[in-house]
Amino acid sequence: MPPEERPRTLAEKLERLFQTIRPHGEAEYGHSAVAEAIRTQQGIAISHTYIWQLRTGRRDNPTIQHLGALAKFFGVPVSYFLDDEEAERIEDDLELLVAIKESGVSEIALRAAGLSSRSRDTVGDMIKQIWQLEHPGSPDTPEAV
Repeated sequence: MPPEERPRTLAEKLERLFQTIRPHGEAEYGHSAVAEAIRTQQGIAISHTYIWQLRTGRRDNPTIQHLGALAKFFGVPVSYFLDDEEAERIEDDLELLVAIKESGVSEIALRAAGLSSRSRDTVGDMIKQIWQLEHPGSPDTPEAV
């Protein structure tokens, strides 16, 4: 079975979260930081070694409590770990969020939120015009603008 057709492992999904979810502009979370945050914020006992074992595939049958705690820490539903189709949808959303954070678009969106609807429409029109200037001859236009 080709790799893209086989179910993804818990380790692969957890690795993806570590690579994708991180404080803005910082390196990925360490296993100790995740374990400590889960202990202090959720009151669930989990060790950094156990998280490392799950992430590397050395352990692959965590309790639902630990899956829930990891899901909550990374801000995803627990179904992310249990359903490959759900995981794929969530990862698409995560990629979009990462792109927004890295591109500075979130600052534009936050500032625009305080504008009147007429001003927001004007900002949207300006962004469309700038996009068209930077992509001359392209029949495509950004759909989200």
